[in-house]
Amino acid sequence: MEASVKLKKSVIIRQRKEQEKAQTGGASTAKLLNCPTSPRKMRLVVDLIRGQKVENALYILKYTKKEAAVRVEQLLLSAIKNWEAKNEGKSVETSELFVKEVSVGGGRQLKRLRPAPQGRGFRIRKRSNHITLVVDSKNSEPQN
Repeated sequence: MEASVKLKKSVIIRQRKEQEKAQTGGASTAKLLNCPTSPRKMRLVVDLIRGQKVENALYILKYTKKEAAVRVEQLLLSAIKNWEAKNEGKSVETSELFVKEVSVGGGRQLKRLRPAPQGRGFRIRKRSNHITLVVDSKNSEPQN
């Protein structure tokens, strides 16, 4: 007569995440949270590299004159390193990596007051954003 062990929901979720991390192959992601640039400015840069090959995307970001391009370039390099760690034994050049998905969402806003005429104050919203970048290879085999 064995007593059945009931696990907490948080323990079950943690076990699923560990199983997903243990799987090799497939796409890899990189996230940048609370980047101090407005989402609108960041989307201008991110739209340039969506769907591009990784090599082309790195060239585009290197020669783009916007400040946001530097941060996105570092995030793309991080996603490539994550892919290499996940897919040991495969090279980036032969696997034809491309930017599968990029999303920019609004992050935390810092609210400040600027003095205005006649004793009033205008609100300034210093915006930040969250970026999620997914890199995958075109010639990857489906996982079972």
